[in-house]
Amino acid sequence: MTTKQATPRLQGQRRATPAVRLADRLQRLPPYLFAELDRAKRQAREAGRDVIDFGVGDPDLPTPPHIIEALTRAARDPANHRYALDQGLPELRQAIAGWYQRRFNVRLDPETEILPLLGSKEGIAHAPLAFLNPNDVALVPDPCYPPYRSGTILAGGVVHPLPLREANHFLPELGEVPAAIRRRAKLLFANYPNNPTAGVATRADLARLLTFAAKHGMILCYDAAYSELAFDGCRPPSILELPGARECAIEFHSLSKTYQMTGWRIGWACGNPQILAALSRVKSNIDSGIFQAVQHAGIAALTGSQRCVTEAVQEYQRRCRLLVEGLAALGWQVAKPQATFYLWAKVPACRAGAGRPRRGMSSALFAKQLLDEVSIVVTPGSGFGPSGEGYVRLALTIPVERIRQALDRLRSWL
Repeated sequence: MTTKQATPRLQGQRRATPAVRLADRLQRLPPYLFAELDRAKRQAREAGRDVIDFGVGDPDLPTPPHIIEALTRAARDPANHRYALDQGLPELRQAIAGWYQRRFNVRLDPETEILPLLGSKEGIAHAPLAFLNPNDVALVPDPCYPPYRSGTILAGGVVHPLPLREANHFLPELGEVPAAIRRRAKLLFANYPNNPTAGVATRADLARLLTFAAKHGMILCYDAAYSELAFDGCRPPSILELPGARECAIEFHSLSKTYQMTGWRIGWACGNPQILAALSRVKSNIDSGIFQAVQHAGIAALTGSQRCVTEAVQEYQRRCRLLVEGLAALGWQVAKPQATFYLWAKVPACRAGAGRPRRGMSSALFAKQLLDEVSIVVTPGSGFGPSGEGYVRLALTIPVERIRQALDRLRSWL
């Protein structure tokens, strides 16, 4: 038997450490907002503090039982233990088409106009890889869900921000886009109901987005992940309801927020077949599809009773009313949203003093002060883009009892 000999090292010789040089694309990325929030929360909890978390939009309500049961049955079937089809199960694509027909009165071809995704975030982040060459432009809302921006940067593209201002109901002012930028732009991202502002768009608003994209030869990537979380009779439309949408647009949807399935990672893109085929080519080189048992759970969600959605919306509406009224009583400027489970609140302008925010305080500093002094987590608006400065986002993903506790803490603090 031979013994492996250790490689001799010369006296005084030091082991070489490989130099780790990040790619330029990584160095261009800002720190991921929610990873930073998680780190701060973890440190506070490790210090033994009772943290009330309005930060990340991760539903606290459980996934409905019939969806869990469908997953359990499918997970026991060995046929579902192998690689999934990149295009998703035909039954899943048919279920998505049926849901679209019932919800939006839009007919989709399950074979060519629907592409299942590992959550809509994955498809959103990969879309720029399919369409942007280095230095091509993507028009990105500001503030925005961070993957619109980071996906563009990772693809070598250039982000051109579209400021979303309260005075314009958090809709982009497309007339402000310079002609030189319009000529270079390949993608236009839009998201309604909007994260983080909770703004909503009418059919007329969507028609303006669609007309702008078609006129300038852009692909419209429309994120409708919050379409089912709407209050007081609000029924957000699909971009695909509009004439001509399938010529230049795809729409992203997710089961995450509608059915409390954030950790399950299942969503889809639908619309223009050529755009979806290009996105599918990217995906086939990166992932191997959604675990088939999760696809069966998705079918159960889309085809089963929708009472769970109604009940979740009612609960978020109850929380929303309590928090909006409570913050307003403390002098915060916050409008009651028509959709999403977010509040987009202005940083309160209080007089300077111990334990009070200063007039003109940045959103990041205000959020830090809330965490440090009253153990409440909110998301600074600046983390979603420069135009988010002056605001904080609060997610309605904690129970009513905890919202009341948070209001009590704020009342004492302010």
